[in-house]
Amino acid sequence: MESSAPGKVILCGEHSVVYGEPAIAVPVTGLRCRARMAPAMPGSGLLLVAADLNQRTALRTAALDHPLAALARLVLEHLDCDEPDAVLTIHSDLPIAAGLGSGAAVSVAAARALAGFLGHVLSEEVASALAYEVEKLHHGTPSGIDNTVIAWERPVVFVKGKAPEVLEISIPLRLLIADSGFPAATREAVAGVRQRRESDPDFYEARFSRMGALVRMARAALEQQDLPALGRLMDANHALLVEIGVSTPRLEALVQAARLAGALGAKLTGSGMGGNIIALVTMEGAPAVAGALRDAGAVHVWQTVTT
Repeated sequence: MESSAPGKVILCGEHSVVYGEPAIAVPVTGLRCRARMAPAMPGSGLLLVAADLNQRTALRTAALDHPLAALARLVLEHLDCDEPDAVLTIHSDLPIAAGLGSGAAVSVAAARALAGFLGHVLSEEVASALAYEVEKLHHGTPSGIDNTVIAWERPVVFVKGKAPEVLEISIPLRLLIADSGFPAATREAVAGVRQRRESDPDFYEARFSRMGALVRMARAALEQQDLPALGRLMDANHALLVEIGVSTPRLEALVQAARLAGALGAKLTGSGMGGNIIALVTMEGAPAVAGALRDAGAVHVWQTVTT
């Protein structure tokens, strides 16, 4: 039994989404996590193999906060099934701690593979809810946007605590994703914003409100197929993320390089403090922007097209 799940990027709405504002996220279908279940000797239990990390962990002896083991236990509890004698192997194209949803992709792919091996199919809602519980181990107080867009594998408008709204995009959305080479410390970034908000609530609430307004305008731009307007809104969103303290000199260099090379818009994506930036590009302009990003120090540049 095999399953896979994509990565994700946030177009607009990082951090403010934690405080009830909307965000728009899209799947990155070209970068995926893959999970495979295979039977094992009777009595051996479930072995969890993170192949890319060269880690092998028996479920019965795994720590409670081991993310993959926690996910497996949640699935077994949800299905009311005993631990199978099997090997669950994970491979992923997604870089870890890069703002691309690698943790949620592992959880969704693994949950579906394990459930399928046991003769069950998980709905998007259930796969997302199970992955969200594991996201708490990774990030402390996650918004839930990663597990949502990855489980549905569709562009979504997300508001914390509400059912996700699938967003129909009628024009190809071409994004370049540039890896800064520095991991994003999501838990620390989210906690830092929370602490600074508690010290200066008026400043942060004003910026979160402006981010929410930008998201609503970005949705309108997508519906009107106005990509230049969407690019300008992405730039404005990035400026607000700079103001709340989650950018870095390397991220700023990549954003500026993308804009100078002709990107319609560019911003950090995810928690910031490392990780990736995204650049909205045209098909004709993509090669020049990709080259500029590499020249500016991006260690990887990927392209994804959402329709």
